[in-house]
Amino acid sequence: MEDSILTAVFLPLALAFIMLGMGLSLTLKDFKNILLFPKAIFLGLTNQLILLPVFGFALVHVFGLTGAMAVGIMILAACPGGATSNLITHLSRGDIALSISLTAVSSFVTIVSIPLIVNFAISYFGEEGSITLPVLETIVQIMGVTLVPVSIGMFLKKKFPLLAIKADRPVRFASAVFFALILFAAIFKERASIVEYFVLSGPAMLILNILTLTVGFFLATVFLLPKRQRLTISIESGIQNGTLGIMIAATLLKNSEMTIPIAIYSLIMFMTSALIIFVANKRARN
Repeated sequence: MEDSILTAVFLPLALAFIMLGMGLSLTLKDFKNILLFPKAIFLGLTNQLILLPVFGFALVHVFGLTGAMAVGIMILAACPGGATSNLITHLSRGDIALSISLTAVSSFVTIVSIPLIVNFAISYFGEEGSITLPVLETIVQIMGVTLVPVSIGMFLKKKFPLLAIKADRPVRFASAVFFALILFAAIFKERASIVEYFVLSGPAMLILNILTLTVGFFLATVFLLPKRQRLTISIESGIQNGTLGIMIAATLLKNSEMTIPIAIYSLIMFMTSALIIFVANKRARN
């Protein structure tokens, strides 16, 4: 498969399929949860949409990263949540209703915030040779691979609830396979420099993941949220939509180097997620 076909066709389609699967687990009630959990929703969105980009920006400076590596980290920081965080919350016995509600709301907000943050990063970190994201066109493109398939999934769940329930597990499995293939393709494209890139951005990505998970849990504790909501806020703060990030870097910006920190973060977050799931389930059993 040629890289142009991968980035122009397969990657957007794979992301749309993943978001369709997420839509199969959403209902309009999830948006009403904003009124039921106002404090938790506000805190989660603050962590995802404000603290995460701020932490990413700070770590880029601390580690002296520039150019494509720096922009890649900011792309990741602009893409919170996603179906992955919902699955990890479920496996960790967190508050799945809160997790899904946060994902639903952030999916709308990031349509506008992503092109603004990414264009700022391209300008600030001196990637003059990179393609900038035209705001309106990018909003339409992101809607096409996120909100539209999510809406279709929600429609199918409402009209065919039994079919949605039966399709949930195979769609989740297929989504995981697609995500793994996307990660492999991103790493394979830059295989000649992957070790150098990992040494360069790996420590920053590890710290960003641990920092967001920890700060999310800490702030949820300070705000006196219940235990399950603390866990959920932590997961939603530290688990990012790597698929969307790679699509933006590879397809919209046509820069494979920017995908590397996103791919590295995705690998790290799955390792920390496995630890979270293990610890949370062990405590629940005890």
